[in-house]
Amino acid sequence: MSNDSASSEPQAEIHDNVTLAEPHVPPIDEVLFALEATRHGLSRGEAADRLQRIGPNALPQPKPPSAFRVFLRQFSSPLIYVLVLAALVSMLIREWSDAVLIAAVLLVNAIIGTLQEYSAQRAAEALNQLVKTKARVLRDGDAFLIDSEELVPGDVVRLESGDKIPADMRLLAGRDLEVDESLLTGESETVMKDDEAVMRADSALGDRANMVFAGTMVSRGRQHAIVVKTATDTELGKIATGVLTEHRAKAPLIVRMERFTQRIAIAVAVASLTMAAIALTQGTALDEVFLLAVALAVSAIPEGLPVALTVALAIGMQRMARRNVIVRRLVAVEALGSCTFIATDKTGTLTENQLAVRRIDFPDTDPWEVTGEATEPSGSILTAEGSPSAASHATLARLSRAAVLANDGFLGRRDEDWITEGDAVDVALLIMAHKAGRIRAETVNAHPEVAAIPFESERQFCASLNTVNERKHAFVKGAFERVLTFCSSMAAQDRDAPLDAAHIEAQAEAMASEGYRVIALAGGEIALDDDGIFTEEHLSGLTFLGLVGIIDPLRTEAKAAVTACREAGIEVAMVTGDHPTTAATIARELDLIQSSDQVVTGPMLKTAEDEAMADAIVKRGRVFARVEPQQKLEIVQSLQRNGYFVAVSGDGANDAPALRAAQVGVAMGQGGTDVARETADIIITDDNFASIVAGVEEGRIAYANVRKVIFLLISTGAAELVLFALALLSGLPLPLVAVQLLWLNLVTNGIQDVALAFEPGEGDELSRPPRSPREPVFNRLMIERVVISALVMGAVAFACFKWLLESGFTVDEARNSTLLLMVLFENVNVFNSRSETRSVFRHNLLRNKLLLAGTLIAQLIHIGAMYTPWISDVLHIQPVSLEHWATLLVAALSILVVMEIYKAVHARLRRDRAWG
Repeated sequence: MSNDSASSEPQAEIHDNVTLAEPHVPPIDEVLFALEATRHGLSRGEAADRLQRIGPNALPQPKPPSAFRVFLRQFSSPLIYVLVLAALVSMLIREWSDAVLIAAVLLVNAIIGTLQEYSAQRAAEALNQLVKTKARVLRDGDAFLIDSEELVPGDVVRLESGDKIPADMRLLAGRDLEVDESLLTGESETVMKDDEAVMRADSALGDRANMVFAGTMVSRGRQHAIVVKTATDTELGKIATGVLTEHRAKAPLIVRMERFTQRIAIAVAVASLTMAAIALTQGTALDEVFLLAVALAVSAIPEGLPVALTVALAIGMQRMARRNVIVRRLVAVEALGSCTFIATDKTGTLTENQLAVRRIDFPDTDPWEVTGEATEPSGSILTAEGSPSAASHATLARLSRAAVLANDGFLGRRDEDWITEGDAVDVALLIMAHKAGRIRAETVNAHPEVAAIPFESERQFCASLNTVNERKHAFVKGAFERVLTFCSSMAAQDRDAPLDAAHIEAQAEAMASEGYRVIALAGGEIALDDDGIFTEEHLSGLTFLGLVGIIDPLRTEAKAAVTACREAGIEVAMVTGDHPTTAATIARELDLIQSSDQVVTGPMLKTAEDEAMADAIVKRGRVFARVEPQQKLEIVQSLQRNGYFVAVSGDGANDAPALRAAQVGVAMGQGGTDVARETADIIITDDNFASIVAGVEEGRIAYANVRKVIFLLISTGAAELVLFALALLSGLPLPLVAVQLLWLNLVTNGIQDVALAFEPGEGDELSRPPRSPREPVFNRLMIERVVISALVMGAVAFACFKWLLESGFTVDEARNSTLLLMVLFENVNVFNSRSETRSVFRHNLLRNKLLLAGTLIAQLIHIGAMYTPWISDVLHIQPVSLEHWATLLVAALSILVVMEIYKAVHARLRRDRAWG
């Protein structure tokens, strides 16, 4: 709710003596009394007064941080703290060039990080509120069309087919109201409402037949309803409020990088203090000790890491966008690739959120299959043997004729696109009939409608009276139990047979047990009375034509996507508000479950007495059915306690709390609600579950590139520490000064590490298991590679520095050659960094042209600096001969030889472990 809408007066407690904490329970007269309202609505004056006191009917909006706050946040890292301290020490000992350069590094990193993060936040602000519509209300006895934000408790609203419901309301009067509550409850089927229904206090949200809720849609019918709750007091509002107040889980990369930076900061402090103590014991002057400490801090800290990390994730974000995955939070690029568990909504995510006929059962045959899309008439109708025979096709023609005549839906083309209108069941039957070659418009023209009995929930059927060969025929559609009472025969391929009700009931129960919604069709000639009025009494002696099984079908690519997740080592579970039988049927099609023990329901979760019991229930579940919004959140939290890094995908408002709590939330862009999109970290623009797999792959590539960059930077920094330690223990001068280290770490290495962030995938990302949530950035493989490369580069550089001094070179000349050698080491080691396990010689250099160019540019920049007077003066460097440069290059190639040997040995040991 907006800030100016806060009020201390609770909603639905307008009257002093009656409260409406559970507005679905009291009789409607008590509801009206509690709200001080009538069936004719409020007066305009009273509505204005309540709006002033209670506030507008608007969902809360999160207040984004300012650009300045985002800028300050870039400095909240232990690595940054150490660099700030190094800058202050440099100022204290009047090393102004070092201080200015360190400050410039900090500023550039902060600006880049701010631009990336702030631009992502501004893009998110373009999302609209979910409850943003118009409402028809009664005030002063007249009807008014107002903005839904102006609704107050006590308003009487007129609802019609197609309306988005703007508030939580209790039904007053009307007929045949059906509501799509899938965005709130997860149910794919519409819910029939009844203003006269008597509800218990503990009725589940989806079972409250006398209530409608904000954010849901009217599928058919008309009703007058009275507003009982608005804004954050609605069921939708409670979800939105929870989304804003819930703590957002940290992404895997953030967790790993926090641990990494803390350890680096501690290591720098320990190394600096140790070496400073050694220097003091050797009689080094205090200002020299300070200078040593600054140099050590600069050498050990990967100054280019924040920029390289941001670039690597930004590249991953761009690659994801090309694969229909929009990233709202930069760190979510890697987070999706690191997750070990995906908890996905069923409706609209794994399924199409569109009812479709998938099965037909004729009385005398095995089940038929209906293939193709749910939203357009592409596909076929097949018998168990394949295409229908001529006799079978005649039976299908009779059923499809009844399906289109007892139907109020619309299916047609507009600008080459298929357009549908009407009840979801009617549309599904029209699409099925079209696949059988039956078009409604042509059929109605051939058999004009004379009269009709519309569908009502009490009747459980609808009927159409049409002219067939100048005779009156009735066609009926409805619940099989009801339709059977009108029939005396059943259709068969040869000729109609006497009705076998028990056989048909067994067919219907078998279909229902597999999760289908069962619709029966019948037809036949009838005799009308002289008055010509068509009523239910005329429906007798009909022929039962068959049963159709309707289901919200799987997306065609969903099974392959789930299989790919499993091959990538990611567990997948379905979390839905739908019926357990329906959910289990979908799960078996996806191979998500092998036994019924893996189906967990919301009531089961309620039986858990403590977190340990809840965690045990959740751990075994791969289908969670009949769960409420709060339970979805509890499932995510339980999975996290079980050690998983969780990604949640969904499209409804009911998914928002879980999307917020997960390590990464994935919302659907086309069919998803604004609340889900606002909450999520990642948005799938094509609503395709398979795009999540693409996101996982790109996320793993991004994280692999982050590791490659870290290895390059840390191995260089560690080599510098080895170099300094050996020089200090040998009593030699500092081999490099702070400004040279900054040049080495940020300029020459900085060009290469950014180019390394563009490295393409190695091709086996989805065949590897996900990294353990507890695995640090510095795992055993990283430590081994860093230690070996650091020892080699540090020892060779020290030997070079020592040999140069012993050969009569001045300290500045020795430092000049040592710096050039370290730059060459970086140029060579960047190619070692392209893969942790694969040989350099198995990589195509041209797959990352930017890296090749960046390496050459880094070397040319350093050579250019040698010949540029003011830069060479600041860096204390000078040109060298081509022969000297070539000698140093040969020395630098030692790191390539050693790392190739390490990779070969590591691969051999890994194969031996796999075989043994």
